[in-house]
Amino acid sequence: MFDLISKRSANFKNDVLAGLTAVLTLIPEAVAFTFVAGIDPMMGLYGSFFVGFITAVFGGRPGMISGAAGSMAVVTTAFIIMFGLEYLLAAVVLTGVLQVVFGAFKMGKFIRLLPHPVTLGFVNGLAIVIGMAQFGQFKENVRVVYDKQHDMFTYAGDWMQLTSPAMLTMMGLIALTMAIVYFLPRYTKAIPAPLAAIAVCTALVTFTPLESRVCQVIAKSR
Repeated sequence: MFDLISKRSANFKNDVLAGLTAVLTLIPEAVAFTFVAGIDPMMGLYGSFFVGFITAVFGGRPGMISGAAGSMAVVTTAFIIMFGLEYLLAAVVLTGVLQVVFGAFKMGKFIRLLPHPVTLGFVNGLAIVIGMAQFGQFKENVRVVYDKQHDMFTYAGDWMQLTSPAMLTMMGLIALTMAIVYFLPRYTKAIPAPLAAIAVCTALVTFTPLESRVCQVIAKSR
């Protein structure tokens, strides 16, 4: 591990830009996956911070993947419903222990035996579940109601009108973000396109009369 780190050519600017991009994109990602998992968004933010910190300090490679995972969020939803939120920490710790054991015994090679259609079905089903969970962002006046049919509390709200200011603002920011990510690399690669998109849209919402919900408001509302 130390040989890899010492032989790597360091680039301070690229490292800083990569870190900023990862951190700023991780915040909305963690909040979005907490909606899928049905937990407090602050738990997702704190969890993502500690996962990244532990990976950076104790990781065995110069570049490692860490952050919120949609597959875990989907599984966590059913787990919380069946066993309750208090068992979530134990389940996460057990998951980490199993990953260490699988890595120590080099059991990752057995994933090659998994049929390709099974992989496609899992990924497509995951995309559908995560996509359906985002429909809540198209609702306003969100409130907690009691569902008698399923004997549980849930969120309810009113669908936004297509011509409402909130809908137009959201669609405009989405279009601007996609345009920056797609077109900016054609002109310059001095800064990562996702970082530029986040900076531009954040500045528009912060320093202009444009009104849009931010992650802090969404986290407090849940």
